[in-house]
Amino acid sequence: MFDALAGRYDLMNDILSMGQVRLWRRTVSGIVAARPGDRVLDLAAGTGTSAATFAESGADCVACDFSLGMLRAGNARMATGDPLRTKTRGRVSFVAGDALRLPFRDESFDVVTISFGLRNVHGARDALAEMRRVTRPGGRLVVCEFSRITIPPLDMLYRRYLTGALPAIARRVARNPEAYTYLAESISDWPAQRELADVIRSAGWSAVRWRDLTLGVVAVHVGRKL
Repeated sequence: MFDALAGRYDLMNDILSMGQVRLWRRTVSGIVAARPGDRVLDLAAGTGTSAATFAESGADCVACDFSLGMLRAGNARMATGDPLRTKTRGRVSFVAGDALRLPFRDESFDVVTISFGLRNVHGARDALAEMRRVTRPGGRLVVCEFSRITIPPLDMLYRRYLTGALPAIARRVARNPEAYTYLAESISDWPAQRELADVIRSAGWSAVRWRDLTLGVVAVHVGRKL
């Protein structure tokens, strides 16, 4: 499914989020706060848009995804001089990998981050534990994921958008609209902020907290490996 979305993935994200995805990406980049020389693992990296943002600081970033189609699309953009990708000071490398069995040694990364991908993993707690395995002591976890609006009437309206308007828009502009029906369903079924924080703690992460974005449409959870 994600292979089929790769060519227009970033464009569709812009359309369906009404441009909010750019704000969310900038906020995550600020929270990751990658420094020159850091090693950053960006899981469910898709076409590498976020990874390129992290590498702007001089960090070396591995964009890891289960979808070869996504990785190929990102690598092709890098090779053809996409402005976003060519202004990076650090390196971006593309690696195919399963979040439940990451192809990296223990304690390889200073920061591990995943944006809008944890919902797609069969076993979020196991994936979070695997992320902890590849993180150095003192290293950080940053999870950006859809969540719950904190004002109930607005959350109800948002749920209606997910189940009605979003699939309808996708049917008009997307080449694979069925994927966006899955997107809406996976968001609706995802746990709220506090529940996800509990899952992250149960995977061994410490100092877990979160920050709501766009009233809680998205939440960024952070943790640390002691």
